[in-house]
Amino acid sequence: MRTYIVGGAVRDELLGRPSADRDYVVVGATPEAMRAAGFRPVGKDFPVFLHPQTHEEYALARTERKSGHGYHGFTFHASPDVTLEQDLARRDLTINAMARGEDGGLVDPFGGRRDLEAKILRHVGPAFAEDPVRILRLARFAARFDDFTVAPETLALMRGIVDCGEVDHLVAERVWQELAKGLSEAKPSRMFEVLRDCGALARLLPEVEALFGVPQRADYHPEIDAGVHTMMVIDQSARHGFALPVRFAALTHDLGKATTPADILPRHLGHEQRSATLVEALCARLRVPNDCRDLALIMARHHGAVHRAAELRPATVVELFEKTDALRRPERFRQLLDTCLCDFTGRLGWENRPYASPQRLLTALAAVDAVPAGEIAAACSERGSIPERIRAARIEAVRLALQDARD
Repeated sequence: MRTYIVGGAVRDELLGRPSADRDYVVVGATPEAMRAAGFRPVGKDFPVFLHPQTHEEYALARTERKSGHGYHGFTFHASPDVTLEQDLARRDLTINAMARGEDGGLVDPFGGRRDLEAKILRHVGPAFAEDPVRILRLARFAARFDDFTVAPETLALMRGIVDCGEVDHLVAERVWQELAKGLSEAKPSRMFEVLRDCGALARLLPEVEALFGVPQRADYHPEIDAGVHTMMVIDQSARHGFALPVRFAALTHDLGKATTPADILPRHLGHEQRSATLVEALCARLRVPNDCRDLALIMARHHGAVHRAAELRPATVVELFEKTDALRRPERFRQLLDTCLCDFTGRLGWENRPYASPQRLLTALAAVDAVPAGEIAAACSERGSIPERIRAARIEAVRLALQDARD
């Protein structure tokens, strides 16, 4: 029985990068031998065990065979006669198909170290085409290692997977899982660039694909193309290290621009509500978590008002707080402002422009939050007028706060 560290931990060690997870493969063992050694079985589809002390995962070396469509369409074979090279051969990329033995020796049957040095993302073998989720994984790695290129033969293979319809069988949860990981990488736009290059973006996120080629007003968007703008916005969200809900809202905030009537282009009147409608449909399809969905909807509907904060009357500012539930959900409102910052600076030549809207609205929100609503309600003799009086007090508080800020 021989144990090897495999996959990402080996790759990251060679790159000099920290690695949070260490995956182990055990060659020459049986499930009975693993249990006898104190390992606890946890795998449902194939034999995976938890180490009795470290609780790290150890998987028996295995092969796999395509038996149906999608991510789950595989049968696995694990036995003592499966070799390490056979196990590594089922992996996606050469840079992820290396192992390090207990003696410290590197096992690299597919040239992963060479591809690391050349900064190339290359598939291990033809089995890559059997699992469509590998397209998403490769695109995610492109977002992490943004100076790597995709091998031409790998890109051609990915296009073939798309053309034969395999990506259409991906389950929503797995698409979202990989999308979320890609958005969380250092340069998320690279993920979408790779997905576009192989045709997968049009199948998985047609709402985003449709933005490319849509013109915008050059005075507000020197980059002009709505798709290019969206990529710049998500890269700004990564530049600032914002959380996933902000990054997803950055991706989806302008979806409605793809449905703007051609006769009014490059203006996009009413795109906010159209964006919200498309966001709702996309989130339902991919089963997007509530925190990401809710912020994306608020951003789609209200980013225009945030950008115009300096022009808004106090009553309109209070209305914005009401519509976004800013008093009860101040942290989410701050995430809205963070996303708007990315939208503002995600334009050609605007990357370092000062953006005053967040501070103006936070000043106004603090003033509204300080209004003693309980005291106003207690002092009001007519019950029906309580909401009106509280609202009037909040509007006055915003007026005074913003006046003081100007002075």
